[in-house]
Amino acid sequence: MEKLNPFEIAQEQLDTCAKILNLDQATHELLRRPMREIWVSLPVRMDDGSTKVFQGFRVQYNDAKGPTKGGIRFHPQETIDTVRALAAWMTWKCSLLDLPLGGGKGGVICNPKEMSQGELERLSRAYIRAIHPFIGPDKDIPAPDVYTNPQIMAWMADEYSKACGKNQFGVVTGKPLAVGGSAGRGDATARGGLYTVREAAKALGIDLKGARVAIQGFGNAGYYAAVLAQSMLGCKIVAVSDSRGGIFNEQGIDPEEAKAHKGKTGSVVELAGTSSITNEALLELDVDILIPAALENVITERNAANVKAKIVAELANGPTTPEADDILYKNGVHVIPDFLCNAGGVTVSYFEMVQNFYMYYWDEAEVHERLDKKMTVAYKSVFDTSKQYEINMRQAAYVVAVKRVAEAMKLRGWV
Repeated sequence: MEKLNPFEIAQEQLDTCAKILNLDQATHELLRRPMREIWVSLPVRMDDGSTKVFQGFRVQYNDAKGPTKGGIRFHPQETIDTVRALAAWMTWKCSLLDLPLGGGKGGVICNPKEMSQGELERLSRAYIRAIHPFIGPDKDIPAPDVYTNPQIMAWMADEYSKACGKNQFGVVTGKPLAVGGSAGRGDATARGGLYTVREAAKALGIDLKGARVAIQGFGNAGYYAAVLAQSMLGCKIVAVSDSRGGIFNEQGIDPEEAKAHKGKTGSVVELAGTSSITNEALLELDVDILIPAALENVITERNAANVKAKIVAELANGPTTPEADDILYKNGVHVIPDFLCNAGGVTVSYFEMVQNFYMYYWDEAEVHERLDKKMTVAYKSVFDTSKQYEINMRQAAYVVAVKRVAEAMKLRGWV
């Protein structure tokens, strides 16, 4: 599995882009590595009175275009290489959406499913105490990610505010509305992704009315993708899955029923009226749109040739390996790459920052309208670039994003 190291994949993708752009060596070198990494040890008093020490990271990848921005993950298998890769992708994502931000990412190695609320709160506060000198509304702004949520962000904002001696809600985004969150944040990642699916369908001449959709992953992004694909685009959800397996029904699956069933049983598996399907088989279904919304590296050189979808909309980070990308492109599968497709989350996070800075808040309709505009412009710039250079959509997204970061670095005199 060595070659599936996520950071090596991120570097490989950048190297391909550097060749297309003819980047000079210094710029290329500087973009291949994080600007700054913070490693912290976090002692936390557990409910049984013992103290457990957790390992945490914060990677600030590049801030040529502005303060770094990116989520914090609480995960038992967290690694520094995953965090580095995600920080790199955040850099390209913010640049691609033309946000005045750089990329960062954080993580703590822990299993939140085995921790009480009190333990999670103490861990969240310990993390902020440890990294507090390196973050801030105009330095580095964390957000929720895997197994972190608005409540955890509220604790983190509170801990940072205590350290500063004043309210600093803008230090994190993805907060509850009562403490400076933004309307429209809950479904922003999925909504942004579906705006790009809509644009891709227009570009490719695909009618979305009744189009069949399979979604791997039924967490926040997967659930909202299912709901919005139905209500916004008129698609039919024929398969969804989670970590325990998947379900299939050619006539369509009701996302609300799947969610209710998952709430009761812990999984979508065995929902009445559906047949069971593996996560692997879901990726190879004969559908119009495939939405990987779970883990990285699920579409590889081993199964890419079996993908039958016309559009692959990557709501997950890094679901497709570079080898698989080449196969999909050759087979005419239109991939909407992760850092374009799932950029709705960071875009609304940026809107939240703006609202925090000037202490005036927009309603949901305005957030949706602004998000639609940003995602549409970004999709078109990537699509046009892919045609201009005759390259796949991911390479085109890199070209657009890296070009902007390289220009900022040059103008600032870094290279």
